Amino acid sequence: MTTRSEEPGEPRVPLPALLTQAKDLTIEQLHRRLDEEGFQGIRFRHGSVFRFVGPEGSRLTALAEASGFSKQAIGEAVDELERLGYAERTADPDDRRAKIIRLTKRGVEGQLAGARILKDIERMWARHLGQDQIALLRRALEEIIARHGE
Repeated sequence: MTTRSEEPGEPRVPLPALLTQAKDLTIEQLHRRLDEEGFQGIRFRHGSVFRFVGPEGSRLTALAEASGFSKQAIGEAVDELERLGYAERTADPDDRRAKIIRLTKRGVEGQLAGARILKDIERMWARHLGQDQIALLRRALEEIIARHGE
């Protein structure tokens, strides 16, 4: 996987491909460090739960909507997180037919560890590239996201 500019006249790696490579490297480092810290089994697909579950829990449909994944895919991720001890389903007090997905104490610890690790990765980038470059990158990406769909 190359990320450097090619020789003159050679095609450059498209920017979206570079962003994907940076994301993949970040996720790989995140999961390696989570595993090293004792949070075994957490994978990329579980981010659809960890990122979007509310502090009081969330319905499966809300997680699917927020993440952009199907209810079936979210249900499978929740099943895996339950088996790993990171999540649980409880009855919804407003609708006994529905379930609320909550992180267990261990799940909250993993969620906090993941957030800390991602901040560590960003600080490492800032040490390598400079805080100004990271701030500029952040603003540019936020602008791209804000203009999505225009």
